[in-house]
Amino acid sequence: MKLYGYWRSTAAYRVRIALHLKSIVFESISVHLVKNGGEQHGSDYSELNPTHLVPTLVDGDFSLNQSLAIIDYLDHSNNDNALYPQDIKQRAKVQALALDIACEIHPLNNLRVQQYLANSLTVTDEAKQSWVEHWMNVGFRAIEKQLNNSAGQYCFSDTVTVADICLVAQVYNAHRFKVDMSAYPVINKVVKNCNKLPAFMKALPENQSDAQ
Repeated sequence: MKLYGYWRSTAAYRVRIALHLKSIVFESISVHLVKNGGEQHGSDYSELNPTHLVPTLVDGDFSLNQSLAIIDYLDHSNNDNALYPQDIKQRAKVQALALDIACEIHPLNNLRVQQYLANSLTVTDEAKQSWVEHWMNVGFRAIEKQLNNSAGQYCFSDTVTVADICLVAQVYNAHRFKVDMSAYPVINKVVKNCNKLPAFMKALPENQSDAQ
């Protein structure tokens, strides 16, 4: 199994956590998102993934993009350490929180959005920082309220789920952008608990072979 990604990609970070939680052996192949105008735009990679985004998972002759689709595939193809609850209503709640992060918060601070703001709209660094802080805080405020009702050690009671995977990667992103997280004690507690687990430690961006 091969994972095409980039050490600092939030979406690739999610998939690495899932692979390690599942104890799946995989080969990491770096796609540098900045070097030479972005290796994701090269002909070989864009043939594999026409969206020009990471990650892409290759399992034999099967390839798949989109981190949550990949995680769902891994969960269905490997029964160890389920990442979704069996109960249909609880599964839906977990999935909804994961999507709140992956679809509502993350895209607004993704690299290509940042590049478009700077290069096409000539937005200043200060304005870009305000953009990131605004949209992350909008999302985190809603998540903090949800976790007040559902969290134990992790987002949903005391079992790690895909929601925790998404939250940890997004909070790492928030720290990278120097977003003040002091207003979110439950989020911080959950992330701290997750980051004590070996799978989360192995997946940390700075622990990747292509980290700079």
